[in-house]
Amino acid sequence: MFLENFFLALKAIWANKMRSLLTTLGIVIGTAAVIAVVSIVQGLSRVITSEIEGIGSTAIFVSPYRPPGKEGEKLQRVELTWDDGAALLERVPSINEATPFLQRFGKIKFGENAGDYPILGVQPSFQDIRQYFVDRGRFFGAIDDRERQNVCVIGHAVVQDLKLPSEPIGESLSVGGRTFRIIGIMEKRGELFGQQFDKFVMIPFATAVGMYGDEASKQIALLVRARAPELVDRAVDEIENVLRARHRLRSDQPNDFEIGTQKEFLKSFNKVANGVTYIVAGMVSIALFVGGIGIMNIMLVSVTERTREIGVRKAVGARRSHILQQFVIEAITLALVGGLVGIVMGYGVGQLAAKLIPNWPGSFVPLWAVMLAFGFSSAVGLFFGIYPAAKASRLDPIESLRYE
Repeated sequence: MFLENFFLALKAIWANKMRSLLTTLGIVIGTAAVIAVVSIVQGLSRVITSEIEGIGSTAIFVSPYRPPGKEGEKLQRVELTWDDGAALLERVPSINEATPFLQRFGKIKFGENAGDYPILGVQPSFQDIRQYFVDRGRFFGAIDDRERQNVCVIGHAVVQDLKLPSEPIGESLSVGGRTFRIIGIMEKRGELFGQQFDKFVMIPFATAVGMYGDEASKQIALLVRARAPELVDRAVDEIENVLRARHRLRSDQPNDFEIGTQKEFLKSFNKVANGVTYIVAGMVSIALFVGGIGIMNIMLVSVTERTREIGVRKAVGARRSHILQQFVIEAITLALVGGLVGIVMGYGVGQLAAKLIPNWPGSFVPLWAVMLAFGFSSAVGLFFGIYPAAKASRLDPIESLRYE
């Protein structure tokens, strides 16, 4: 009976193609909008989530921070030094590695080619903490840092930008007016929204302090590694206690530093992504509501047009439940066809938009979005199809047979 009613519904939709298309236009537009937006947001979400996960589940970032307003005015100093990092290594049992992170911008030259790049001063433990390793050559070691060697590790994009040889290990670069020898190239990371993640030159931290002076070493960030992912929360609490004591902050004063972890970054990003999804869902619900009214309207017209058919079916033994089921299935089928067309259109719009927006990552439609679109379409068809179906099922067979 169900399949019979389903095929009858498809036949009725096919017999009135234009009317069905116009009836389901709201469903088509609503579903297409949600699929298009979800595919674009999910494509972006996958790339950003991958980037955040790439920093490592045990990595902890500590940076100087002055809270806005009166809270910030209470603070005397907002700075972090490597002495803070050394104190963390000594007094925080939940961590096992730390490195200072000093960043400046400067002129990098190779022959006649030059450009401004971030110059990062770090210690050898940077690789393990960030889970970001050299692709070719080697990273600088403890001796390079201690002896302030003029050696550097570069990002992939620097090779192309400065037209370095294809095997640049051993070549020399001018970094901030000093000559540095290239000893390694880091793994390729790509770009997002035009921001190139492979444009940098990394040098030993002690060398960087020698270049930029001791004052620069007071405005650094600290990268710390917890001993295990389950110890990250405890490590954050311990780091906060140690730094507050070192900075002599009173109990009524806010922190003059920020602590970030992979979990916190993911939580913040997911909050934004979910907010966008909820806004889109609210907008789409209006389109689906309008589409549902269209379906109810056309189903009422259909009941009127097929009054004699209903009378004949009841005269040969059809029950009220059979008529009710027939029209409900027809309404749901109409909504599902609209939803299917909307999914295909939304996928195409999402793909097109991702290609037209410069530097936007590819779109991606998750299975849950498709299932959700079908579920909503079915619910709209069911909700708005019940009243016409109930009206059809209550028709008197004799009056229906007399209907002209």
